Amino acid sequence: MKFRPLHDRVLVKRVESEEKTAGGIIIPDTAKEKPMQGTVVAVGAGARGEDGKLIALDVKAGDTVLFGKWSGTEVKIDGADLLIMKESDIMGILEA
Repeated sequence: MKFRPLHDRVLVKRVESEEKTAGGIIIPDTAKEKPMQGTVVAVGAGARGEDGKLIALDVKAGDTVLFGKWSGTEVKIDGADLLIMKESDIMGILEA
């Protein structure tokens, strides 16, 4: 299934969290914190300004981003757990 977010929304896939600590202790699923980092899967066309012109988004598909802990709405598309959030919920883009 193809999914394209509308307006200034972004579809993000969370990165997988570590299952072990640096010391080798295995962390159970119930004790793990959800990662606040993910990869942008798809982006909308952009928001409309007050003058009616389209304002393009700063993020693009493939970008690795940081977002707030409680940002976005969790959805399941084709069996994958994803987040839909507004671009304003994204704090920044991680660059290699």
